Amino acid sequence: MAKKSANNIFTAFLLNLIFAVIELIGGIFTNSMSIIAGSMHDFSDSLSIAVSWFLEKKSEKKPNKKYTYGYSRFSTLGALISSIILFATSIAVIYGAVTRIINPAPVHYEGVLVLAVLGLVINGLAVYKVARGSSLNEKSISLHLLDDVFGWAAILIMGIIMRVFDISILDPIVSLLITAFILFGTVKNLKSVFEVFLEKAPKDVDMQELREHLIKNANIKDIHHIHLWTLDGINKYVTLHAEVTEETNKGEIVVAKCYIRQGLKEYGINHSSIEIEFENENCTDHECSVECDFSTHLGHGHE
Repeated sequence: MAKKSANNIFTAFLLNLIFAVIELIGGIFTNSMSIIAGSMHDFSDSLSIAVSWFLEKKSEKKPNKKYTYGYSRFSTLGALISSIILFATSIAVIYGAVTRIINPAPVHYEGVLVLAVLGLVINGLAVYKVARGSSLNEKSISLHLLDDVFGWAAILIMGIIMRVFDISILDPIVSLLITAFILFGTVKNLKSVFEVFLEKAPKDVDMQELREHLIKNANIKDIHHIHLWTLDGINKYVTLHAEVTEETNKGEIVVAKCYIRQGLKEYGINHSSIEIEFENENCTDHECSVECDFSTHLGHGHE
């Protein structure tokens, strides 16, 4: 999955960079400040996508002694950097749009219309490549590119309207609306990224429902001290304590653990650490708030 994500992001990077060059040349040719500003925005997008691609490739590496959980969070880091860059460029676009409202400027609409059609095709293709991805990194990049698609659609429509009615103020007004829409998506994506970094439990798992589901095995009396998190918004990890009866033997414990792991997989959790406790055993973790009583478990020979 990480390899496919990296390939999608690299394709989007190439398309975006090539068009940014075309856009800059076209902006100079048409004397359009909005297109020149758009090319600067696309160059910043290209930089953001390049960083995201590098970090996505990094996330493919296997766990080792330095990163025992692997490198999947590098993908999330890419999403964070990409979202911050998009947020900053959106603020810059808002500033430019307000400036253009105050001081309107003439534009060669024929060239703008040609660039708008080209921009829709190229950026639309780039969005198609990354929009199907499931990683936060790809979702963040798709917001970048979706910004460009909406922007070129607006330029195309307004290019036609302004060509007929010469209402130049429409350009910055619609730019403000588009940017506001993109900012909303960016803030929403940033929220998801921060939740991953802060190790918030995934929203698609009901903790109480999960606990009740795992207790259905006859030998499992209780499930507690559950900690659920994700490193990249996709892969889920859990640690938990499973309490069994005093009569439970080794074979039944193995079966109980297999049952728990199977139950976790039904909730999309494939990485688990399970600690087995007996009914009369005191849980010593902070959540349980009980100190270990050695006399209960070591027998009379240790009294």
